[in-house]
Parts: sequence; C-alpha cells; structure tokens
Amino acid sequence: MADFAQGLDASKLILAETLLSFIISPFTAPPYNFPLFLFGLYVQESQDAAPRLLQFSGYLSASAFFDIIWLTQNHQTVVIRLCSILILLLKFPTVVAFVGTLSSRGVPNINLSGADFGGATVWAMPGGFTSGERDGYQTVEPETQRPSPNHPPANPPPAPGAYQSV
Repeated sequence: MADFAQGLDASKLILAETLLSFIISPFTAPPYNFPLFLFGLYVQESQDAAPRLLQFSGYLSASAFFDIIWLTQNHQTVVIRLCSILILLLKFPTVVAFVGTLSSRGVPNINLSGADFGGATVWAMPGGFTSGERDGYQTVEPETQRPSPNHPPANPPPAPGAYQSV
C-alpha cells in the first residue's frame, strides 16, 4: 500500500477533481465538491498545514459517503452522472495520496505500510561492506556513542590445525 501511495501525485489528482467538479457545477451536481476541492488545492500548496491536510483527508473521506447518498437521491444526465462517478472514484486514491503526504511531512500515527516496530532501517547484504558493529543492517537514526573499552579485546588462541593469519 505504501508503494501505491508514493506513486500517486496528490497535486494532479486534486487538480483533476477540481476541474471536473468545476465543469459539472452549473448542472445538477453535488454542491459541496467544488468548494471542498478548492480547499484541497489551498491546503496541498501550503507547506506548514499538516493539521489542515488531516482535516481535508477526513472531509474528503466523508464526502465520498455523501456522494453515494447524493447520487441515489438525485437525477442527472448520463454525461454528468459519469463525471460525478469519476469524481467519486478519484476521491479514494486522493485520500491515500494525502495521507502519504501527511506521513512524509512527519505527522505521527500515519503509517500506510503497516506496523513499523523496529524504526526506519536500511538493510545491507550479509557479508557486504558494513563497518564496525553493524552486522548486516544500518539504522537511519543517529547512532548513540558507546564508551570504548580501555583495552583491546584479546584474540582467542587458534584451534589446533586451523589456519593462522600472518
């Protein structure tokens, strides 16, 4: 799910939905879609509006439910009905894209990839070029400094018949 969310472009999705809702606004269409998408355009462009992004994602999710009710209660021509259904279908990937934007901006408790109990980790190939005490993985967070022992560790005596290094 996280790969799908990272591949979505929230700005293009919200722009397409704003354009579609603007085109069908003079006809019989849900009246709340166009102002909602204008709010989404504003929030998406604002870099410091993480709470508003969360608010917009909630509003957009709720409006998908309202769209289903509105479509069952009102009559539209075929072309306008298809545009309304397209807007409804585009709301789901838009919510996923905005939630991905929230997680990339550092909003806590937003995670599309499931439980991440170990933290962010960059894995290296076993036996690869790792350094020091990192045995096959490297954490992304800064390492804590460990006190070094006063004396170097003693090498164990070689086993009988084993190769010896020079």
